[in-house]
Amino acid sequence: MSASGLLAQLLNGLASASSLFLVSVGLSLIFGVTRTINFAHGSFFMLGAFMAFSSVEHLAPHIGFWPALLLAPLACGLLGALTEMLLLRRIYQAPELFQLLATFALVLVIKDAVLWLWGPEELFGPRAAGFEGSVEILGRQFPAYDLLLIAVGPLVLLGLTLLLAKTRFGILVRAATQDREMVGALGVNQAWLFTAVFALGTLLAGLGGALQLPREPASLEMDMLTIGAAFVVVVVGGMGSIPGAFIAALLVAELKAICIWLGVQEIGGVEVSFSKLTLVVEFLVMAVVLVWRPWGLLGKPQALARSGGEPEQPLRAPGRGASAAWLGLVAALVLFPLAAGDAGSYATVLLTDIFIAALLAASLHFIVGPGGMHSFGHAAYFGLGAYGAALLVRQLDLPMAAALLLGPLVAAGGALLYGWFCVRLSGVYLTMLTLAFAQISWAIVFQWDRFTGGSNGLTGVWPPEWASQGATFYWLALAVCAAGLYLLRRMLFAPLGFALRAARDSALRADAIGIDVRRVQWTAFVIAGLLAGLAGALFAFSKGGVAPDAMSVTKSVDALVMVLLGGVQTLAGPVVGAAAFTWLHDTVARNTEYWRALLGGIMLVLVLLFPQGLSGFVQMLWARLVSRKVQGAAA
Repeated sequence: MSASGLLAQLLNGLASASSLFLVSVGLSLIFGVTRTINFAHGSFFMLGAFMAFSSVEHLAPHIGFWPALLLAPLACGLLGALTEMLLLRRIYQAPELFQLLATFALVLVIKDAVLWLWGPEELFGPRAAGFEGSVEILGRQFPAYDLLLIAVGPLVLLGLTLLLAKTRFGILVRAATQDREMVGALGVNQAWLFTAVFALGTLLAGLGGALQLPREPASLEMDMLTIGAAFVVVVVGGMGSIPGAFIAALLVAELKAICIWLGVQEIGGVEVSFSKLTLVVEFLVMAVVLVWRPWGLLGKPQALARSGGEPEQPLRAPGRGASAAWLGLVAALVLFPLAAGDAGSYATVLLTDIFIAALLAASLHFIVGPGGMHSFGHAAYFGLGAYGAALLVRQLDLPMAAALLLGPLVAAGGALLYGWFCVRLSGVYLTMLTLAFAQISWAIVFQWDRFTGGSNGLTGVWPPEWASQGATFYWLALAVCAAGLYLLRRMLFAPLGFALRAARDSALRADAIGIDVRRVQWTAFVIAGLLAGLAGALFAFSKGGVAPDAMSVTKSVDALVMVLLGGVQTLAGPVVGAAAFTWLHDTVARNTEYWRALLGGIMLVLVLLFPQGLSGFVQMLWARLVSRKVQGAAA
């Protein structure tokens, strides 16, 4: 370690902070005005890099490097405006989570569009014209282009500050951030204001991607890698705060730079690899900030939108007909292997996956729907249950039955710890804290090679011989998942379930009548984690092991997609959504190279046509049919 090495890393951190600020400030602007959590924002960053590659390659000889490079963010801004007008404008009145589902579907579509247009390989752009060389600083060579990037961040901050402070558009944006319904009541065209803000945000994301091209290659992984860090910066800085986003980007980037500079250090006789902390340092920062200051460094508590989406409807207990239908479905599933014989072997494997996915989705629905606690990190408990069961088998040589009983307790322990912090927040801050804890858990299992197997995971965790014969494990998974679903249903209509919904609908009123809101929510959080861990333990035995992907952000989003596809406001929703998503994923992925685009397109159609989810849509049709029959009989 040396002073010159530290300075070089700090300068690298400043350059990275500028790029991170460009993509994060656009996300902050969009959320501040539209209240939309734009999961596709990282996709526009990726598009900016790929478009810059093509524009520079084909147009730079004619119009010059910099004009060709800057065409890419303009194209991203135009695409962002079209996205807002054609998609998001249609679902602003839908529940907020459905807006998230739509933008996640857009991520899948854009990724495969980029794959089709540019191919799977990384694309290396040319050096930036006029900034090809390096500058000597304290005896070390530092890229001249990075010095340009360091200057871009403050210049964009200054430009946005002047735009918001000195122009009518900026005044309207700031007013909409504080109270968008009042802005509409004063006669401002909210639709065009939202479009302009969305276009500006995606333009800034595209600019960040385009400016990264001379520094790093354009790749298909840029979207998901970027969106996680952007969410962290926006939340740490304060939702809607531009100076906050700048400070948070500096904080995150410089902490990563310092970790790289420290490398491996010996502390108290123990070697600590600070460089490995770069995988999780931003989420550690976010967790600390949210626990200490829930609304971010420079943010303010968000004002509630007066019409930001449809309120949650009360759950209705299923009637005798619905109960009979569920019993009939379970009976049919029990008899299926006997009827299908050897021809149904693949179908039983797929159905087993559906059972496990249904239990995971139902456990998430328990806190998302009735509880109103939106989680981006539910896969953490799924993964903890899977790793717990796998380690009990591998390290202690316990039988499968013991692992299925004890493994979920590991997940419940994680939910007990994380939930204590999470239930003290609400809204998007709670969502982001669940994401932070999930990423911390993922980083631990990803890097703890000696205990968890690291990136390779744990293998050789198969069911014993008696459970491997025929359809025995299929029936075991069906029985366990059916029992878990029944337990969740019973709890929803027990005093705990009613108290949980009361806390969701009005925490102040629930507290006034004697309900300990935090304790009820914490209890529900632990129960959801326990059953997610049970699904994870079954998953480990069904696949013969577990890898860190089981607790990744993608897995958490998959579970959320299942809940939303089926319908948040129905008991059958998570089961229907899990079945539809798992079947679609399996069918589409086996039949086309561009399965993400097809799956995303199907999800977009479902969001636009059935915003209440598949199960909710069926229930709505059934209610209308019954109502017409009653009216006809009365007439």
